[in-house]
Amino acid sequence: MSDIVELGAPEGAVVDLQGISVTYPSGHIALGDVSLTIQRGEFAFLVGPSGAGKSTLIGLLVRDVLPTSGAVHVAGFPVHRLSGGDVPKLRRRIGVVFQDFRLLPRRTVRENVAFALEVTGAAPELVTTATERALRIVGLARLADRYPSELSGGEQQRTAIARAIVGDPELLIADEPTGNLDPLISWEIMELLMDINRLGVTVLVATHDSDIVTTLRRRVIGLEGGRLIRDEANATYHRVG
Repeated sequence: MSDIVELGAPEGAVVDLQGISVTYPSGHIALGDVSLTIQRGEFAFLVGPSGAGKSTLIGLLVRDVLPTSGAVHVAGFPVHRLSGGDVPKLRRRIGVVFQDFRLLPRRTVRENVAFALEVTGAAPELVTTATERALRIVGLARLADRYPSELSGGEQQRTAIARAIVGDPELLIADEPTGNLDPLISWEIMELLMDINRLGVTVLVATHDSDIVTTLRRRVIGLEGGRLIRDEANATYHRVG
């Protein structure tokens, strides 16, 4: 956990946004007065059309974007007033998975996963132990010495997920994790994310895949035009009624 004293977030909250607005220099309002809380251990979907504000919200959580107004707390960090020197500490508590994998092509699966810890200065013994654990969780121990070019799309995404969880994050953000995958592999990736959630990691998945959201019936956080238009438990992709 962080060494920063958290005062603003509710007890047990991994994500807490209070009255968040983001206005870009152009005058475009990317988010307007958004408030929501995600408790430790939750699994939630973030949905909405292109331009709804999903990318901006994710940017807030990892401090790629700063709010124009409001308070952002993530994993015990007051992100809205975090000093630059503390940003790496925040990001070590968050794992992020992207649609396009973003693997290092000249490193093996094992090396890609280990690199995420090596850059933090972690002890070699910890890097080895944590890397092997992450590879076991995602089912890639037998492919650890292969390069990204030798993997299928699903295997590349599993590698990216292992890299995201190797540091034992409190929050895992998956931004369109099945966008480049066929339906069968997409379901395998979603099952893996649910398995990771069952290990105690809070998971937020941004997606346009209505079949996955509707079938899994988890919490759905919906944005449109920069506004929070719905926040429902056990929900479908499209609001019913």
